[in-house]
Amino acid sequence: MTDGNGFLGGRLLVVAFEGWNDAGEAATGAVRTLKDLLDVTQIAEVDPEVYFDYQFNRPTVSTGEDGQRQLEWPGAVIYGPSVPSAASVPLAEDAQLRVSESNAGNIYLLLGTEPSRSWKSFASEILDAALAADVTGMVFLGAMLADVPHTRPISIFVSSDNAAVRSELQIERSSYEGPVGILSVLSDLAEQLGIPTVSIWASVPHYVHNAPSPKAMLALIDKLEEIIDVVIPRGTLVTEAAEWQTGIDALAAEDDDMAAYINQLEQARDTVDSPEASGEAIAHEFEKYLRKRGDGRDGRSGGPGTAPDGPRQS
Repeated sequence: MTDGNGFLGGRLLVVAFEGWNDAGEAATGAVRTLKDLLDVTQIAEVDPEVYFDYQFNRPTVSTGEDGQRQLEWPGAVIYGPSVPSAASVPLAEDAQLRVSESNAGNIYLLLGTEPSRSWKSFASEILDAALAADVTGMVFLGAMLADVPHTRPISIFVSSDNAAVRSELQIERSSYEGPVGILSVLSDLAEQLGIPTVSIWASVPHYVHNAPSPKAMLALIDKLEEIIDVVIPRGTLVTEAAEWQTGIDALAAEDDDMAAYINQLEQARDTVDSPEASGEAIAHEFEKYLRKRGDGRDGRSGGPGTAPDGPRQS
């Protein structure tokens, strides 16, 4: 379904789901940031009664600006630009275009909660809506808990199952084998229907899994900006990411065991990142990381966030 403009041409649907694929709320946080910056309206929504177990994904109650209490149900919503651009218009002929200006009509968003059941039907309904909106490419955002230090740049992994996209963007195919989340199901069906896909994953420090990670959100937006070749305003994320890191530094300063563990992670990361690091050393560190993930150690019960749809290496 690609045209002469390649993956960067046409309409891109950026996707994130709460749950198994969303450690530190990084993926959904990144898409919510885009939603706040874009002039988008809801164009499609799934029926939550069909796909969700409310004992597992419970509705939440909040108080609106008018003082009224209101329920919010789990679901999945596709947002489209209020004024769509023609599907054949390149996404970014000028890298200085801002997402909130003339190229906004090419970016669509899918934000939701990973469904509890009927994944095949769910994926079909989502892809039907994407096809109806003339979406020509999909970008999946995810985040996993990992043995990485909060003091270093967030590790980002990028991959595609589409050979043409891998060649165009100079990325690799994931070699992951194992359990997957809804992102992989959607990606597989999209590729079958001729919609090329890219997956972008962030690694979130597992020892701070209970709090949202603005640093990981920022890293996902940085990579998304690079992939789709536009400039995305960061809002307050830069400040929030710095405050997040400072807060963890303060906690570590009061806990010798935590500080020692973070120091070990820093040494391992610096070894891999050093210019003199051999390919064998890098492979050893990555294999050790995969073995630990395979043991199910993720800092949370139940395993969400650490056995994602596969690590994506850029």
